[in-house]
Amino acid sequence: MFQLTLVIVVMLIQQALAYMSAIVLPNMAPVVANAIHVDPYLIGYHTGILYFVSSIWQLCCGGFILRYGAIRMSQFSLLVIGMGLVVGAAGSLWVFAGAAALIGMGTSFSTPASSHLLARYSPPRYAPLTFSIKQTGVPAGGLIAGTLVPVLLVTVGWRGGFAVTGALCIAFALILQPVRSRFDADRNPGHRVKVAEIWNNLRRMLHRPELRDLAFAMFCFVGLQSLFCSYFVTIVSQNLGKPLATANHVFSLAMSTAIVARIFWGWMGSSLMPTRTLLALLAVVMAVASIGTGLYDPSWSVPMIAFVAILYCISAIGWHGLLLSEVARLAPAGNIGGTTGAVLAFGGSGMMSYPMIYALIVGGTGNFKIGFYLGAIPALFMAYRLFRRPAAEKVPAETAEGVGLNVYRKP
Repeated sequence: MFQLTLVIVVMLIQQALAYMSAIVLPNMAPVVANAIHVDPYLIGYHTGILYFVSSIWQLCCGGFILRYGAIRMSQFSLLVIGMGLVVGAAGSLWVFAGAAALIGMGTSFSTPASSHLLARYSPPRYAPLTFSIKQTGVPAGGLIAGTLVPVLLVTVGWRGGFAVTGALCIAFALILQPVRSRFDADRNPGHRVKVAEIWNNLRRMLHRPELRDLAFAMFCFVGLQSLFCSYFVTIVSQNLGKPLATANHVFSLAMSTAIVARIFWGWMGSSLMPTRTLLALLAVVMAVASIGTGLYDPSWSVPMIAFVAILYCISAIGWHGLLLSEVARLAPAGNIGGTTGAVLAFGGSGMMSYPMIYALIVGGTGNFKIGFYLGAIPALFMAYRLFRRPAAEKVPAETAEGVGLNVYRKP
């Protein structure tokens, strides 16, 4: 139990810092855009570059995790992220593009490494709950960014904000060193990282209908998450006329509810209903929340804005642990990191495409609402797909150690 608790805490902090790094710029976008004289909605291209690079590296991260260990690759992840943030402090369009690429490379290892570790230590029955607790690192990262960014803007400016958050990532990478020997004991230094692993991971994932559904759900759900995290602060401050500090505070409040929601959904997925069914229900809720965000109007009060933001966060930013526990349960033995990376690559594609398409829509129409209306459609389609689960699913004997079960069960 001690080892499981330590794994959850360490990986939760790692994921919180990794996710925080991806939204530091979006949360200070109006200030940075004014300083370098660009449209704040161009932030979508920063997010697109970040997750384009991340999705490529996620396809091959499994081999690196097997060879060097999950903790070592978590350290590598945080060091590269920290470098990207420090580089971003230089502040120009081309510098931000390079910083986004570095941060994307670093974040690609974060979730596969943590899934690899949790699969070793988590009891199968409680996997949805333990994965959900660990995945609270994502909304925790959003909460940290929403709370820390306004303080940093006032005290050290936006350039100093990049440097400080980068230093936090690098510091935690060093803090992880003492636990490396314990948790990387399963590493295989002789494992060869091959390009063929990319195609093998994709093939195995796409040939399994259950995993394929999860991959496409990841694309749609993460896409909606990226819309909120990339543009919420800008929309509330620029389009609704609220102070930037207020927008960040509402963002932090909504993210804090996602922390509780992830644990609650994990408990429900472990105790009350099949994980796949719960994911389908959450898809409906996030579609409703996306439409609600499109309905935002300057006449709305802050509590009304916050209500929709909370609904958005408990659904579109609350499902990750459920989905990742299903991926780990269905993954081939010894390849949790690789399979998770393949599924996450679809999520990276969603993170990349949704903000960039949204930026194009806003640039072409000047309307911030349309993108959120359109974003609800794929979520509703995935709700339909996930509700139409097979009557029984055979989990093969080669499923992942510590999570997979060689039984027939409802998904």
